Amino acid sequence: MQRREFITVLGGVAALPLTARAQQEPVRHVGALLAYRENDPLGQAAAKAFAQAMEHFGWIEGRNIAIEYRWAAGDPILYKTYAAELVGLAPDAILAGASPAVEALRALTHTIPIVFVLTVDPVGLGFVQSLARPGGNITGFSNYDAPLMGKWLGMLKEVAPGIMRVAVIFNPDTAPFATLFNRAIEAAAPSFGVTITLAPVHNDTEIEEAIAAHARQPAGGLIILPESFSLTHRGAIIAAANRYKLPTIGMGDMLPRGGGLMSYWINIVDTHAQAASYIDRILRGAAPADLPVVEPTKFELVINLKTAKVLGLTVPQSLLATADEVIE
Repeated sequence: MQRREFITVLGGVAALPLTARAQQEPVRHVGALLAYRENDPLGQAAAKAFAQAMEHFGWIEGRNIAIEYRWAAGDPILYKTYAAELVGLAPDAILAGASPAVEALRALTHTIPIVFVLTVDPVGLGFVQSLARPGGNITGFSNYDAPLMGKWLGMLKEVAPGIMRVAVIFNPDTAPFATLFNRAIEAAAPSFGVTITLAPVHNDTEIEEAIAAHARQPAGGLIILPESFSLTHRGAIIAAANRYKLPTIGMGDMLPRGGGLMSYWINIVDTHAQAASYIDRILRGAAPADLPVVEPTKFELVINLKTAKVLGLTVPQSLLATADEVIE
């Protein structure tokens, strides 16, 4: 007989011996508004990493914690819908998996603690008062590093020295921070002898059209901004880029793993695991206002050599030597 059935038979918790009641742990509730489709392997890996990290801190699902997941699939409407659902559940804390998730949650609560990941410029977006002292109910893990933009362009030129034109793919509806990235890219471009074209897109059709248009002239390449729409629609982006023989960089390791050329960015799965440390501290009494925003300190270079060969490119040995992973 299950314990719950045993309790029911005895007529409620009051029928349990005092020692048994003392052994029961209170269950804390955590919401998670993630950027991916529920069936996305990347999203599942991120959720698993978060849950495992919570276990490391002593929070075991089914025993003393319940995690309620919502999957926004990079859709601005779903972010708002699921934010309302999670806030309505009044959890003890919420993991926000991207900037649009933070924006949607912030509009609904100023009291439930929110820990974000994959969020750019949290001060500029008004999520926190400062990186050192967030000051409200929101804190987390940022993923922006301005010099990274120049490194993206430099790596593209190393692999494809003939590149003269680079288009930046992003969805302005899910990347409110895109201006920050784009300005940094445009500022770095002259030193690499390239011109920049901004290519805002909102669906798979526009992805195809934007990449096809960019490919009509020679010497082109692509930067894929790391944001929830591009993560969710990476399949369409990679397919179009390879169809038109355009080298790509940006986003994260799921770009080269899915057939794109290369990525240089944070490890998305690890970042979700790191967020568990702040959720743990909050559940134990810490205030988000006092937990400083954590900025990225490590970036990983992943190169797909098979894609390079298909594109007719030779990756320099100097770049391969610095790669964290080479896909062959």
